[in-house]
Amino acid sequence: MSNEVLRTPDKHFEDLQDWPYEPKYLEIGDTRMHYVEEGEGELILCLHGEPSWAYLYRKMIPILSKKYRVICPDLIGFGRSDKYADKKAYTFKMHFDKLVAFMEALNLKDITVVVQDWGGLLGLPLLAEYPDRFKRVVVMNTYLPTGEKPMPMAFKAWRTFSQTSPVFPIGGIIQSGTHLKISKEVRNAYDAPFPSAKYKAGARVFPAIVPADTNDPAVPYMVKAREVLKQWEKPAIVLFSDKDPIMSGAWKWFYHNIPTAKEKPKITIRDAGHFLQEDKGEEIAQHIVEFMER
Repeated sequence: MSNEVLRTPDKHFEDLQDWPYEPKYLEIGDTRMHYVEEGEGELILCLHGEPSWAYLYRKMIPILSKKYRVICPDLIGFGRSDKYADKKAYTFKMHFDKLVAFMEALNLKDITVVVQDWGGLLGLPLLAEYPDRFKRVVVMNTYLPTGEKPMPMAFKAWRTFSQTSPVFPIGGIIQSGTHLKISKEVRNAYDAPFPSAKYKAGARVFPAIVPADTNDPAVPYMVKAREVLKQWEKPAIVLFSDKDPIMSGAWKWFYHNIPTAKEKPKITIRDAGHFLQEDKGEEIAQHIVEFMER
C-alpha cells in the first residue's frame, strides 16, 4: 500500500463564502488534521460526514460560539486535512484512531458531540469507547449499521455511483443531498478541498466502508455504540430532517432506544435534506443552544 499523503494547497481555501475562520492543525501520525475552533465555555464537538467538511457547520458556528467553545475538525481525506492518495488507506479503524488521537491531543472533555452521517458512524463509537469524556449527544441524520438488515435502495444506488461513476462532483453531491438550492459559491467551497480526482480517494471510499454485513470489521464498534446509547443517562437529543431519502426512519432507533432522548418531544427539522446543517443550520443551532441550557 502506497502511503502517499496529499495536501490541498491553501490557495483553494481563499475567499470562501461565509468562512472567515482561521485554520488550526494537529500532526497526527503521518497526517496533518485541520480544525476550526471558535468561542469559549463548554465544549461542542461537531463531526461532519461524507463528502463534506467543517464548512458544513458554518451556519451553526456563529450562533453556538457566542456561548460555547466550538471545535469542528475535518476527517482525514476531507477539507483542509491531509488526504491519502491510496483508497486502501481509508478504513474505519484509521478514521476512528485519528479521531481518538485528535481528542486526546487536545485533551477534550465534557464534550457535547454533534454528529451527522459518517460523523455518527465514527462519533457515536467514540462516545461508546470513552463515555467519561462526553457530557451530551446530539444525533442528526445518521445510523449505526450492524450488517443484519439490507441497505436501503437509495443507499445502494449511492454506493454504486461512488464506486463506478467516472466523475465525482462533490459540490453537486452536496446539492443532491440538500432540499434548498445552494449557490455556485457554496458548491465551490465544497469542491475546494479536491483540486483533482486523486484527492478524492477518501470521499470515494466512504460509502463502500459502511458496514454491509455482520463480518465487517466496523460492526463491533456499531454494536458497542448501540449498547452504550441504550444505557445513556446523560442528556441526548435527536434532530432528523424530513427530506432525507437515505436516512428516513433511522431516527426511530435513536429516539426510542436512548433513554434521555425519548423524554423529550420529537423534533423534526422541516424542509431539510440529508445535509440538514446546510438547509437549516441556524434553526438547528438554536435547538442545540436550548438543549444545552436545559
